[in-house]
Amino acid sequence: MSPAPDNGATDVDSTQLETRTAQIFGARIAYVDVGEAEGGVPLLLLHGGGPGAGGISNYIRNIGPLAEQVGRLIVPDMPGFGASENRIPDGPGLMTAYADVVLALMDELGIEQVDIVGNSMGGGQALSMALRFPTRVRRMVLMGPGGMLPMFTPFPTEGNRRMATFYAGEGPTAEKMRGVLELLIYDQSVITPELVEQRVAAATRRDVIANPPWSRHGLDPFWQERLWEIEHDTLILWGREDRVNPVDGAFFFNKVIPNSELHLFPKCGHWVQWEKAGAFNAIVAEFLNR
Repeated sequence: MSPAPDNGATDVDSTQLETRTAQIFGARIAYVDVGEAEGGVPLLLLHGGGPGAGGISNYIRNIGPLAEQVGRLIVPDMPGFGASENRIPDGPGLMTAYADVVLALMDELGIEQVDIVGNSMGGGQALSMALRFPTRVRRMVLMGPGGMLPMFTPFPTEGNRRMATFYAGEGPTAEKMRGVLELLIYDQSVITPELVEQRVAAATRRDVIANPPWSRHGLDPFWQERLWEIEHDTLILWGREDRVNPVDGAFFFNKVIPNSELHLFPKCGHWVQWEKAGAFNAIVAEFLNR
């Protein structure tokens, strides 16, 4: 059973969400499509790249409230995550390859433009889309986006190292998963045996263990020198105690992206949307509905 969410937000009942599939680059991609756009643009929720991640699990505390306040939500699982087939298209790096998957899914669904919420790897995907195909993105919400290099903190961080070595050595274990979660979440008391078990089950699919996504595609040669080209209204959300992508990266993004604003959350790690769900839902809805 999940711990009580922040600020009265309630977890959506995942059994009530209909998972749909689309064939993208020869792979079966799973996604959830809920709510109504009502003349506006849909909102894409892009999950992070930690072992056991997925669209529904990463945004279980946000799908219901954001659908009520924003409208139509598209929540995909990237190849090798959640319920999506583990086939990844060629690309210079995982985030750009996954950005291409998202763009192809938008084409399949007849969606010309979206708002994007991107957590970690999903934030890197959002930046790749905004830089390469700027008209396909209206506004962005970035949470500790992947591919960044912190200004002062040694890199790779301990959180990145634990995720990168999850499949190494003796392979995935519950102990390793708990070690990853300890560096993703500020409040260690919420790391329940059930949460560890769910993440291990998602991360140990036979096809994923045989060929983990990060083993084939490393981090992108990132676009830090081009971030100033992004003209989209951008909301940057960051946990002050983030031990995966440290908070000093937040100030770099806020300084370089011209139309960006920054909100820091105290006593919060890498999962802003999960640890501070109530505040996250309210701030994101206000930003997108302006």
